[in-house]
Amino acid sequence: MVKALHPILKSMIPMVEGIARTIGKNCEVVLHEISDSKKSIVAIYNGYVTGRSVGSPMMDVGLKAVRKGNDADNILNYKNKSSDGKVLKSTTMFIRDEKEDIIGCLCINIDISEFVVAQKSLEELIQTDSKMEMNMGDFVTNNVNDVLMNIVSETLENYGKPVAYMNKEEKVNIVKKLDEQGAFLIKGAIDYVAKILCVSRYTIYNYLDEIRVNG
Repeated sequence: MVKALHPILKSMIPMVEGIARTIGKNCEVVLHEISDSKKSIVAIYNGYVTGRSVGSPMMDVGLKAVRKGNDADNILNYKNKSSDGKVLKSTTMFIRDEKEDIIGCLCINIDISEFVVAQKSLEELIQTDSKMEMNMGDFVTNNVNDVLMNIVSETLENYGKPVAYMNKEEKVNIVKKLDEQGAFLIKGAIDYVAKILCVSRYTIYNYLDEIRVNG
C-alpha cells in the first residue's frame, strides 16, 4: 500500500502555486517528499523551467544535501543550472516533522538566463576607457550655478554616504572639502550647501569658522 503523504507536506502544497504565481512565470516552485524510499516531487508549479513534473527526482544539489541526513542545512540563494542549460537562482529549504527529522524540502528555481544576457550587454554598454575618464570640472560651463552643483554633487558622491545619515562631524568634513575646492567663492554657495546638507545658512558659517580656526 502506498504510504500517505505526511500532513505537514500536504499542508504546504497550496504554497507551491502561491509563491510561483507571486514571483512570476520564470519561477518554478517544487515540493519534494524525502523518505528512505522516496526522494521525488509531490507538487510543482511552472515545471517547464527545469522540465520536471510530479514524480520527477530531485536535482543534484538537493540530493547532495539530503545525503547529510538530518544534519542538512538550508541552501539559500545559490546559482544552479537546469539540464537544458538555463541559469537558475535557487533556494532549497528543508521541512522537518515534530521530531526534527527531514521529511521534505521546498525548492525555488528562478530562470535568470535572460537577466544574465542583459547584464553582459549592460556591462558592455557602460564600459569606458579609463584613460579617457574626465570629471565634470574638466568641462567649461558658462553657468556658475552648474559649477557649484557639480562640485557639491561630486563631493557628496565621493563621500559615499547619504546626507540623512551624516552626523555633524561628517557634515563639517563635507564643508571643509567644498571650501578647499573654492565652492564658497561662488555667489549663493552658502544657501545652496545649507539646503543640500539640511542645515541653516548660519550653521554653514559656524562650520566654516570652526574649520578655519582649527586649520
